[in-house]
Amino acid sequence: MEKIRLQKFFTDCGVLSRRAAEAEIAAGKVKVNGEIAETGQKIDPETDTVEYKGKIINTYEKPHYTYVMLNKPRGYLSSVKDDRGRKCVTELVEDAGVRLYPVGRLDMDSEGLLLMTNDGELTNKLTHPKHEIPKIYHVKIKGKVTEEQVKALSKPMNIDGYTILPVETKLISIKQDYSVLEMILYEGRNRQIRKMCEQTELKILRLCRIAIGNVKLGELAPGKWKYLNKTQVSYLKGLKP
Repeated sequence: MEKIRLQKFFTDCGVLSRRAAEAEIAAGKVKVNGEIAETGQKIDPETDTVEYKGKIINTYEKPHYTYVMLNKPRGYLSSVKDDRGRKCVTELVEDAGVRLYPVGRLDMDSEGLLLMTNDGELTNKLTHPKHEIPKIYHVKIKGKVTEEQVKALSKPMNIDGYTILPVETKLISIKQDYSVLEMILYEGRNRQIRKMCEQTELKILRLCRIAIGNVKLGELAPGKWKYLNKTQVSYLKGLKP
């Protein structure tokens, strides 16, 4: 059998995402044929023995993948763990019965829809830089947003030396003390919406992701999660990178 990279073996077996596997390999927690594995190492799944945390990983076992949506609250990192002891989203899905990993990120002060799974292949697909799955956000802004500011947000902008794709922006509500924008992104630069609003002199009061493509958050309460249904999983798997 053709050799494959060790991190891909972990995703094929449904054990770890590629990023998580790379971290565990670098930390010396993986053995191949009884020897500590090296980053970038290739193996033959049919003849090599892979051991992780004292357990032999069997490529012939049918992977069991779990897919959930979480309504991420503020104050949680979109990470598996944090060396500074901050709360991570994995703590909110511990009762799922399997170890799940976030698909992409929401910054610590943002909230809303976060997909989580142990399907490394799907995670890599959805987080690939060339993937253009739309992500929809509702952004609560202090004060009244002007038409000129909405137009500015909808045009290509330079963020950290990079010209971002146009962001579909519309004003969906305006009150005495605040306004609410809907923003649709087709790429996800680091803290992109926050940096866009800074450039247009808008102060964000709340930033919530309400949908990823056709997968919508709905009425799921903050901090709660639920399994994706078959239609949602098929939709995400069918998206083209």
